Amino acid sequence: MTATLGALGGLVLVVLFGSVVPVVPTGAAVSGAAALAAHQHPVTVVFVVIAGAIGAYVGDLATYRMLGWGGERVARRLPWLGGAQRVGRVSAQVREGRVSMLLVSRLIPGGRLPVLLAAAVAGLAWRRFAVANAPASLLWSVLYAAIGVVGRAIFPEPWQSVVAAILIVVLVSRGLGWVSRRRALPGSPPAGL
Repeated sequence: MTATLGALGGLVLVVLFGSVVPVVPTGAAVSGAAALAAHQHPVTVVFVVIAGAIGAYVGDLATYRMLGWGGERVARRLPWLGGAQRVGRVSAQVREGRVSMLLVSRLIPGGRLPVLLAAAVAGLAWRRFAVANAPASLLWSVLYAAIGVVGRAIFPEPWQSVVAAILIVVLVSRGLGWVSRRRALPGSPPAGL
């Protein structure tokens, strides 16, 4: 039991760190932990979901606070966020009350930071962000844990299901990232041609 609690605590820290420093593959960490948990004791998957959600939630709160302090300067200096135009459009949608964007942005690879930045620049209230981000973090954790459980259902050995879960997460993330970059290209032909 102590080892399980330690592993769950480690997962919270990895996801929290990855939410603040977005180079850590947090989805793969949750999927791998869920795959391993499903092999050991299926009920533990619920604790993996909770640990992933807590790490993502606290990490997002920290990121939102940091972006609130230097939001507009950050938007101008980081071209990979899509520039000031993209942040401006998302800020307008946040001001209109579309907090559901937080939910969707958590699920799209590379979508979370621009939306958090836009919300910070738009002046979304801390309390409103904290409330809206809770279901987004939980849904994100459930989704990635489900990927791990599917890996467990397919592969008999724990290491195989962990590797499969991580590969699925990486491939889906890369594929969605490629599609979104492809859509953003100014000279790309319209879909269907």
